[in-house]
Amino acid sequence: MAASIESLLSELSGLEDPVEELKNLRTVVLATPLETLKETVPGLQLEIIFSLLNTNDREQTELCVVILGRILQALDPVHLAQNCRNELQAGLIHSDDSVKALAISQVVRIVEHTQAVTEILNSQDLLKTVIHNIGGEKISVAKEAIQALSKLTLTKVGLDALFQSNLLEHLKDVMAMNDVVRYRVYELVVDIASVSPVSLGYCANASFISQLFAEITGDDVLVRATAIEMVTTLAQSQHGRQYLEQQGIMDKISNMVIGAESDPFSSFYLPGLVKFFGSLTVMDSPQQICECYPAFLRKVFEMTVDQDPVMVGVALDTLGVVGSTVEGKQVLHKAGVEFQRVLKQMSQLVRNAPTDLRVRCLQALALLLSLPAEQQTEDLLGLTESWFDSLSNQPMHMFQSISSQPFPELHIGALRIFTAVANQPWGQKLMMVTPGFVEFIVDRSTGPSKEMKDAKFELVKALANSASTAEIFGNQNYLRLRTYMREGPYYVMAVSSVTVEGAD
Repeated sequence: MAASIESLLSELSGLEDPVEELKNLRTVVLATPLETLKETVPGLQLEIIFSLLNTNDREQTELCVVILGRILQALDPVHLAQNCRNELQAGLIHSDDSVKALAISQVVRIVEHTQAVTEILNSQDLLKTVIHNIGGEKISVAKEAIQALSKLTLTKVGLDALFQSNLLEHLKDVMAMNDVVRYRVYELVVDIASVSPVSLGYCANASFISQLFAEITGDDVLVRATAIEMVTTLAQSQHGRQYLEQQGIMDKISNMVIGAESDPFSSFYLPGLVKFFGSLTVMDSPQQICECYPAFLRKVFEMTVDQDPVMVGVALDTLGVVGSTVEGKQVLHKAGVEFQRVLKQMSQLVRNAPTDLRVRCLQALALLLSLPAEQQTEDLLGLTESWFDSLSNQPMHMFQSISSQPFPELHIGALRIFTAVANQPWGQKLMMVTPGFVEFIVDRSTGPSKEMKDAKFELVKALANSASTAEIFGNQNYLRLRTYMREGPYYVMAVSSVTVEGAD
């Protein structure tokens, strides 16, 4: 097979129209196991195929890309970095995006390899072309370029190569091309800065971080919204959050939430502000975030009654995030009458809003009402029960009605509400006194799709695994639940056909 590839390569040399020979080579290369290629490829003269990329013939280019994609994958990244650097650089400036994509994917392989990456750290021209690809039209190529540079900077040597050389000026030149490219560079910067305090320091010293922060309060509301999204990503790391706090960005975003009321264009960026603080409650203490920035929770409550469905959706998602933890539940409970009004509004939304908002409302309520067994105290059980009761005069009937509607996503959402309360004694008691509910639980004919069966199984499992179920449901019903769980979500009872002798 190796001899065959070598002979096909030699046949290509000097041909004016090599398409048929390239097709033959493609067939052989794709049919050769990768392990076999790894043994033979290092000795092949690949310059021939690379040179055939210099053509306007689309078919010829496509064939070369397929062949090289397979062959280069078999090359060790160190060999690739040592012997194909110039070819990769040429590929990165090729007019065809598929060639650029091939070249950048191989650069990513090199930078991911601890030994191979050292071979290109001083290759300024190669790294410069990678940077310029961030500004290319093809978003997939730009993303790969961002990935390559992000991985390059995982070491101090890589950070020095990018930030303490003339490559930094090239990066800033690319950044100045237009708004879209600027935010691609910000994406790279945030990726790098999120790795460690040291990486963040490099980005800050290069003025990228301060420039990003300035965008948050810029005149262009769409640019502002994108900047807030970037800052939210930076806040995912602890050192990123500390830096944001030190620089006063938390207070600035909180003030923007307050000022949004008087800004007619706030609908463009307000959802991002709320998501920013919502994400902080997941990573830090919900109580601390809500106490330090009270405008956040007030705004979330206000957004539940907004006329804009986008605002309502973000508010519902955020309430679910905040209320998913015990501490978050306690924060919401402390809001008193204000949160009671929110629950009433959620009750209206879950019944009357458009389907997508009803689904998001069900998801949020499931998070608010859930309470793991190890966190169940008398006070917390009383809290979730009071929230459930406040949703309707007959909340069980309301959610049963929703589950019976001909929308799979609503059916699943309602099942998740029942699952959320299924391990809580008060929830189990309500299920037992609701006519036909136990039969509904074990009835496999409701919900034909896989997603519905999975959601029903989660409900059965929550009940079957709860320590209080046997006492509240009774042994017979408890055994039915255990049997259902043992049989799994997709069990179908076999029905045998009996033929009566003598029947026509």
